[in-house]
Amino acid sequence: MQNVTLNVTGMSCGHCVNSIEGAVKELGAHAKVNLGEGTVAVEYDESKLTLEMVKQTIEEQGYSIV
Repeated sequence: MQNVTLNVTGMSCGHCVNSIEGAVKELGAHAKVNLGEGTVAVEYDESKLTLEMVKQTIEEQGYSIV
């Protein structure tokens, strides 16, 4: 399993948390959003997903990764 923490902008509320965590879960990964820090901690199986796939999924929800 791979663990990575991404800096994400545009998150401000519970809807943002649910949107990101739900979308990443659909990929088969686990995400934990920290609104206060503006981060998303992601755990994923690198044999099934790439970091780029995870990033693209977050960006498709309307957020930017910095």
